[in-house]
Parts: sequence; C-alpha cells; structure tokens
Amino acid sequence: MTDGPGSTPELPSGWAAEQPPPYGGAAGASGPSWASPGAGTPQGAPYPSAPDPAAPDPAAPDPAAPYPSAPNPPAPSAPYAGQYGYGYRAPDAPRPGIIPLRPLTLGDILDGTIKLIRSNPKATLGLSAIVAAVTGIPAAIGQAISFGSLSDFMADPYADGMDVPVAGLAAQYIGSILTYVMTFVGTTILTGVLTRVLGRAVFGGRITVGEAWRLARARVPALFGLVLLQGLILLLPLLAVVAVLVGLAATDAFDGMGSGAAGIGVLLSLLFILAYIPYLLFFYTRLSLAAPAVVLEGRGVTDAMSRSWRLVKGDSWRVLGILLLTAILAAIISGVLAIPFTLGGSLIGMLNGDSAGGTVIAALLLAVGQVVASMITYPFQAGVAGLLYADRRMRAEAFDLVLQTAAAQNQSQGWVHAGVDDLWHPSYAAGTAPGSGPYHGAPPYGQSGPQRPYGPYGPYGPQA
Repeated sequence: MTDGPGSTPELPSGWAAEQPPPYGGAAGASGPSWASPGAGTPQGAPYPSAPDPAAPDPAAPDPAAPYPSAPNPPAPSAPYAGQYGYGYRAPDAPRPGIIPLRPLTLGDILDGTIKLIRSNPKATLGLSAIVAAVTGIPAAIGQAISFGSLSDFMADPYADGMDVPVAGLAAQYIGSILTYVMTFVGTTILTGVLTRVLGRAVFGGRITVGEAWRLARARVPALFGLVLLQGLILLLPLLAVVAVLVGLAATDAFDGMGSGAAGIGVLLSLLFILAYIPYLLFFYTRLSLAAPAVVLEGRGVTDAMSRSWRLVKGDSWRVLGILLLTAILAAIISGVLAIPFTLGGSLIGMLNGDSAGGTVIAALLLAVGQVVASMITYPFQAGVAGLLYADRRMRAEAFDLVLQTAAAQNQSQGWVHAGVDDLWHPSYAAGTAPGSGPYHGAPPYGQSGPQRPYGPYGPYGPQA
C-alpha cells in the first residue's frame, strides 16, 4: 500500500542534490559530522579548507527540479551565538525585601523608603510619633502662650499704649530652644534604630522595636559624637563670623560708622552667604552617609566620616540632588500635614488666649500637627539616607553580589536569619581585604575562626 502512484523520491522537490550529513552522523556511517568543527577530519590533517570549485554550490537552485526555487537563504546570524541574540534580556535582580539587589535608581530609593515604612509601621511610624510627641511639647506650649499674649492685639490692634508682649515672645523662644535640643537627642537615637530596621528590611526580614533598640543602643554614643562633630564642621564659618561681629560690637566699632560703612557691611554679608552655601552643601553631601556607617558597620566617629567621604566621592552631584529632593519633599509633606492643626491652634490661641482652656487646646493642636508631620518625615529622610548608603556600596564595591548571595541563602532556608545584619560590614564587599575595619557582631550563619574569619559566606559569597 502506497501514498500514490509511483515511488517516493529520495529528495523532496526543490531540494539540492548535495545535502549535509545528519547531525552527529548517520548510524554506522563513517563520513563527516556537523557535530563540531572539523569532525571527521583525519588525525593530523589540516583544518578543512575551502570547498572544491568543481563541486556544486549547495545554495544554488537545482536545475533538475521541476520547479526551481530561489537559492537557500543563509542561516540567520546574531552578534552572540546561542541564547545571547537580539532578543536576549538579562534576568531581573532578586528583590527579597524593599529594594531590588542591584544599583538603585531614584525611583527605587523612594519606593524602597515607602515600602520600609509600610512593612515596619510600628518600628518606623510608632517610634517617630513618640519622638515627635516628646520633643514637640516645649515648642507647642511656647507657641500657645505667645498666641495667648497676642489676644489683646487681636481685640484692639489700634489701641494706644499697648505694650509689646515680651513674656509671650520669651516663652516661644525658650520653647523652641528646648525643642531643638530634645529633637537633636531624639532624632539621633531614632536614626540608629531606623537604620537597623532598614538593614534587615533589605533582605525581606522584619524586626521588632525592642530588637532594633538592642542592636542600636551600643552605637548611640558614637551617633551623638558624629552629629556634634558634623554640626561643628557645617557651622564653623558661621560661628567665626558671629564671633567677629560680637567682638566688633563689644569694642564699639560700629558707633562711628556712617551709611557707607553700613552698605559695605551688607555687601560683605551677601558675599559671605554666597560663599557659605556651597561650603554647606559640599560638606553636607560628603558626610551624609556617615550615620549608616556608624550603625551598620560599627565604625567610630572619624572613621565613619572618612568612610562616607570615600563612598560619596565620584557621585557627589547625584547624591546631592537626591538629598535636596528628599528635603523638599519632606518639607512639602510636613507643611501639608501640619497646616490644619497649625491654623486651628493659632486661631484658638489668639481668640481664647485669656483662658487656660484655650491655651491648652491650642498647645495640643500644635503638638498633634508636629507629631503627624514628623512621624512621616523622620523615617522618610532616614530611609533615603540608608538606601543611598546601600546604593553607593553596590556601585563602588559590588556589594549587590553579597546581598544576592545572602538572599539566595535565605530563600533556600525559608526565613531571614538575624546574622544578615553583619553582612553590612565592609569586609564582605568585593575588593576589600580581610580586616579592613573593626568587626562588629557575630558572624552570620555559622562560626568564624582563623581559617574562616567571615563564617560560611566569605568576602565574595559562599565558601566551600
């Protein structure tokens, strides 16, 4: 039984008479194979040369075929053989936590900061609200007293013999100074705790407030020293100018000056401000990553500042732009959230300032507005600084490879080990020698020793 009259042809219609041998060679055949270049060539023979000119061209049409077809087109080529053709797409970086484990974009940093707040609301929003509530009380009381003292002006602003409310202004200034001091202490502690929360959230782990405090409290003295030294560096030119002005005023140097000298003084002040702004932005940018280095790497004050200087170097403009954008966003968010409470407290304080109840209500509204605004802006700014630190390490030290290795280990075991906190130590970064900094904490996922000082991870990933 056949498919039709006649016999089946050896070659389909339109095929060339000369066909290549099967891949791997026919069974039992001793001819050449296309499995590898030069397959079937006798041992010691040179590499196959150009084909014989007398042989028919395989790409030419077969004249004996009833319907000659077009020449066989050559096989499509690609710049890279195999899977790396034009349609090749690199796999996405793993994202076990709040950020993808690769160098970050601005969108990654902002998105990761929001995810940090959402994934750890108690440790971020809760702690920030507590710090803001405690630190904002003196300023709220001082503002309420000041608004109460202005109630007489509001009742009759054109009355004669109205004294300036010195007591209200003094209460406002004293309250503001106390708030600034308390905010300095509170935000320094909060920065350490939130940085610890961020260090675990990068791997997809969560951390309680108590655990974050236990991990960060040993670094609080170094954080205080860092903030004090940074403040001194940033304010040093301003303090020098103030000291000169106070000295001149003490010697009555301004008494004999006329209008011309006053104009020169204003001009010099403007020139100083124009020169001070670049100085402030430069050092603020170069030292912006020192706090994460203190908390996550266990460094001292000066060591953390030099570490931040090295990480930011080469990418200062980008870091400055992200920091300025973060400050603008934080100011906008803070203003929008605090406006209703500030307006309400101000109106109650000025209209019912004579009563103790009005003063208390005004102070409470102002304090609530400060708390609501700060509980968002504090973790937002701390999160951006921490993710900028992680981004600069991934760009400068290939730290994303270490993070990816740890993420794979966490995925294989099904949970995030607390030892991942120690992977932030610079000894694990690519291109750093062992012992490049003071080791802080226990080795992750195992014991360390003279033979394996980094535990099973090592500076470049899992070790055999």
